[in-house]
Amino acid sequence: MPPWRGKVITKVVAECGALRGSGSEKLMFRRALQRGLRPGLSFRRLGTRRGGSTLDWDGKVAEIRKKIQSALPGDTWDPLYDTSHLPPEHADVVVVGGGVIGLSVAYWLKKLEKKRDAIRVLVVERDSTYSKASTVLSVGGIRQQFSLPENIQLSLFSANFLRNINEYLGVVDAPPVDLQFNPSGYLLLASDKDAAVLENNVKVQRQEGAKVCLMSPEHLRTKFPWINTEGVALASYGMEGEGWFDPWSLLQAFRLKLQSMGVLFSQGEVTRFVTSSTSMETSSGEQVNLKRIYEVHVKMDNSLEYQPVECAIVINAAGAWSGQVAELAGIGMGPPGTLQGIKLPVEPRKRYVYVWHCPQGPGLETPLVADVSRVYFRREGLGCNYLGGRSPTEEEEPDPTNLEVDHDFFQDKVWPHLATRVPAFNNLKVQSAWAGFYDYNTFDQNGVVGPHPLVVNMYFATGFSGHGLQHAPAVGRAVAEMVLEGHFQTIDMSPFLFSRFYLEEKFQERNIF
Repeated sequence: MPPWRGKVITKVVAECGALRGSGSEKLMFRRALQRGLRPGLSFRRLGTRRGGSTLDWDGKVAEIRKKIQSALPGDTWDPLYDTSHLPPEHADVVVVGGGVIGLSVAYWLKKLEKKRDAIRVLVVERDSTYSKASTVLSVGGIRQQFSLPENIQLSLFSANFLRNINEYLGVVDAPPVDLQFNPSGYLLLASDKDAAVLENNVKVQRQEGAKVCLMSPEHLRTKFPWINTEGVALASYGMEGEGWFDPWSLLQAFRLKLQSMGVLFSQGEVTRFVTSSTSMETSSGEQVNLKRIYEVHVKMDNSLEYQPVECAIVINAAGAWSGQVAELAGIGMGPPGTLQGIKLPVEPRKRYVYVWHCPQGPGLETPLVADVSRVYFRREGLGCNYLGGRSPTEEEEPDPTNLEVDHDFFQDKVWPHLATRVPAFNNLKVQSAWAGFYDYNTFDQNGVVGPHPLVVNMYFATGFSGHGLQHAPAVGRAVAEMVLEGHFQTIDMSPFLFSRFYLEEKFQERNIF
């Protein structure tokens, strides 16, 4: 137990014993309690963490309560209120965002720590139900069919992680993790103008070890007789490690494992960073301020109450809202054209997912199909149900301030393309729909990973523009390596660093849909 806490408790007991009936003495005592026993002090935790008897300690606390309540008028004021809902006052690492990427970072920090319980990790998530979380509102796909070697490597690592999920996330005496993985692959279709790009992408994918084949229109019609190949010049098909799984199951598996590893969770919203700064001059003569976050303010849900948490490292894994979290640290608030003025270019982009029923639709072997029209679809379960959607153009981007679904978008922009590619879909019937957010990187539609160059202890894990769920296991490890070792080890993620925005070096991923 920290010495100052012992002194506070001793002072409480002493003042309880010395207290008399005068009003001024009672007022002084009330002020002493307000100073000493501030929110966040948990007597149960103190007793447990110091190794003493919890029952004995609770008895002492109860005795102190009685003395306080007998000394003060009324019985409604209780300075020793329950603080179990508050986050701790201290953490080594605060992860802002409890989606699957934030949880993966927390997992790998604990997994790679040199000594058990060496790192105290706190995960802060404002939506405890995850009802609006991008993780659970995604379609749960994983593929190696990307254009950049680094993204292919991330997918291969994550596919192995998911394949051996119980070796990583299994918990003693808990049921085995079942992600309900469907290994049906991805089928990407290309028109004449995009065929050369697709062919080159497959070449890169094979060089990185992905099992992907090219298919001609004739081959497509043979393997998938339900498909209309009009307008298709070439296709690529993932034969291994591709398909889809249940995002909710992965999220819950991470949470259960993290609890067993001693990671702390808090429901609340980060509203402020308290920083210190040091001024320095760059080689070009530019004056910059290096900042370090030393305290995070976590506002409790449906309350004005907040808890300051002292920390050494902050992980910004806030997804679609990570740009707003970055601004709390002053990122992007400097003069335009300077490093201090470069914003984190990540914003929420709304995407619709529609579910439909079609008894004459494609069979159980159907892969996730990405059409030349930007429409995609896959099977959902065994009852002739399907889900899919379409990435809008810049001009079609919907309002991201809500999660309302535009059903006309399906009628006008999705269904005609579905019916053209799969004639059986002319007779589909929409069953339901939902909307979710991409953490969309407006600069190059690729992830942002690693430390900020000026806010030196804020690390990013965001901006994946729709492929964050499938890359989460690998990204979490990469961020943990950077935090613990100072460099990337498993996969070189240096092209994903924040500095590329200042240098105007795009790291463009072509296969985003």
